[in-house]
Amino acid sequence: MNAPSDVTEASLHDQVRDEGFAFVHADDMHRLFEHGTPLTDWHAFAASWNALEPDTYLAATGRFRRRRHAIYAASRHGTVERQPHQAHFQTLAYNSLQGDIARWFEPVLPEIADGATMRAVLDHCHVFFGGLSPQVDRWHIEVHQFRIEATANASGEPTPEGSHRDGVDYVMVLLIDRENIASGTTTIHSPDGRPLGEFTLSRPFDAALIHDPRVFHGVTPVTPIDPSKASHRDVLVVTFRAA
Repeated sequence: MNAPSDVTEASLHDQVRDEGFAFVHADDMHRLFEHGTPLTDWHAFAASWNALEPDTYLAATGRFRRRRHAIYAASRHGTVERQPHQAHFQTLAYNSLQGDIARWFEPVLPEIADGATMRAVLDHCHVFFGGLSPQVDRWHIEVHQFRIEATANASGEPTPEGSHRDGVDYVMVLLIDRENIASGTTTIHSPDGRPLGEFTLSRPFDAALIHDPRVFHGVTPVTPIDPSKASHRDVLVVTFRAA
């Protein structure tokens, strides 16, 4: 049994305020999620990454990944509510590859978007990010399921736009699965390019919490450990922006 951890929401708040980011180990992240809704559908949730659709916008640039997308909203003292399906939009200032394009992705499957695990993740983020910015009355929330695949002939690019900001207030990156994958190191930089930290999401529930206006983040390309076998890196990305 692992020794009890001293990681709390308060200590993570302090770290994100002081440094602009925090890496949370899987056991701690799982424990914090389950303070709210039990993750009763985790296996179906993780398996839903097998049903992601190709990102056709990225394919147009000669790159490849799979994804699904969903939109939610929440008021300061209310609950997180799923919204009608919408396009994902970033300006060129935040996405030099695909900025200023309204990108439509296949929606997160309804049973996953409304399931217990997604509810636990979003409820936790609502409380955590709301505690960092208590002045925000309403949040625009986006959820992205990403699968990055790598082959013997082509490495996978988790962040093809390079080190970047997302143009939101807060970001959570949650590892769902790694299969036959090497590298994929998350790097954090100051706006002037100074390295601030790096870590690798290696176990399901490993997570990064990022104050997007403060720091840039990126992920190094991934390669297969065994080139003869299939490989993938699955993450859930949740963003919160004051509406």
